[in-house]
Amino acid sequence: MDVPVYRGKFGEREAARLLWRAGFGPKPGEAAKLARRFNLNGAVHALTRPKGKQRLGGPAPVDEDGLPLAPFDAYGHDQLWWLDRMVRTNQPLRERMALIWHDWFATADVNSQKFSIEQAQLFERLWMGPFDKLLLDVTVNPAMLVWLSGIDNHRRAPNENYARELMELFTLGASDAKGYPYSEDDVREQARALTGWTADYQDDVGLVNFRLDPKRHDTTPKTIFGQTGAFDWTDSCRLCVKHSAHKTFFIEKLWSYFIPVPPSPKTRKALERLYVKRGYAVRPVVEAILMHPAFYRGPAMVKPPIVYIAGLLRARRRGIESDWSWMADMAGQRLFRPPNVSGWNDARWLDTSTFRGRWTAANEVAGYDAIDDEASYSATETPKAAVRKAVKFWGNPPLSRQTIKTLERYAGAVGAAATADWQQDTFRLLRQNALRMLVATCPEMQAS
Repeated sequence: MDVPVYRGKFGEREAARLLWRAGFGPKPGEAAKLARRFNLNGAVHALTRPKGKQRLGGPAPVDEDGLPLAPFDAYGHDQLWWLDRMVRTNQPLRERMALIWHDWFATADVNSQKFSIEQAQLFERLWMGPFDKLLLDVTVNPAMLVWLSGIDNHRRAPNENYARELMELFTLGASDAKGYPYSEDDVREQARALTGWTADYQDDVGLVNFRLDPKRHDTTPKTIFGQTGAFDWTDSCRLCVKHSAHKTFFIEKLWSYFIPVPPSPKTRKALERLYVKRGYAVRPVVEAILMHPAFYRGPAMVKPPIVYIAGLLRARRRGIESDWSWMADMAGQRLFRPPNVSGWNDARWLDTSTFRGRWTAANEVAGYDAIDDEASYSATETPKAAVRKAVKFWGNPPLSRQTIKTLERYAGAVGAAATADWQQDTFRLLRQNALRMLVATCPEMQAS
């Protein structure tokens, strides 16, 4: 059975959802343009098969003091470096997939912004896989070797950190009480197969010269998933990808980044067949998910905080000129600092604690172009006109009729409160600034 394909209307609203979930939101007019130029198939392929090299358009990033970024050295500049790419890229799905892999292979503080950035660059290069190649490269990436103790894994003292997460979080899922899809013996044997990596320490530099040292590797036979051989780290990865449980784990996890409800059993099986048939390629699976009816007909999905922030900046065509690291952290997602090896908990993307960060971020972006208190403003602007102007400020995102009516009632109440002649223009000016904030923080802007 083939994977189901959405056959309904592909208009501006559908294009906006696609650009939010497979990128970082549309720039002004981009969703309408995408819907005019392409049908569903063409729109998805425009994202998954971009032409040419990735380009960054717009103003180069600076810090809050207006100075160029120092991503390897200055605190928080590694995050600004990546946020800048999300905002200015002409290939948004490439950066969105890199963000997905960053969560999938969660790596936090490795005491080197250089290692973190180089891992993000790895995810950018292999954004569409194939997954087995991506897994091999991630396994021996310096950030991962440090984070999950790969360089501490010696044949005389095997370290199980990476072996366990390789199976539980990256390829197979959690083991149940019966040892399926793997046992504790498999964890120990995997750890032995992964032995051998090391690095040198250099003063004033840190860890350098990551390499495989044959003297540190356990060359004796290991038994993994019932198979016996003198397995090494490449075999460790291969055995996981070839395991019968991997295809289901991969499809369900990748699907969850794009659609908030699980796939039906028929869809899951069809995607599994596609994944295996295409040699563990990621692109055909992503394309099938982005064309699935559940993507367009299903419920809204809360935007990750960093996606929300990047989207606000893209909507205003602004570059990086503030310290976004602490605002993103307040909203619940600090790049290169996931809370644990499982990555971020998307159930916390939107609650009474993290919403404050979203409000602060919206206030920062809206504040760049806020109307000055002393500026002249129309004293006769109607509530409907005020709301239209505020929505246009953010690139005319699709809002529900209920939200529009609520904003109009608020605008009307502000207008009614202006009783004196001198208040007519002043209140309307302040109302417009407030409406812009209300649009940026309304329910439709938090989810797509």
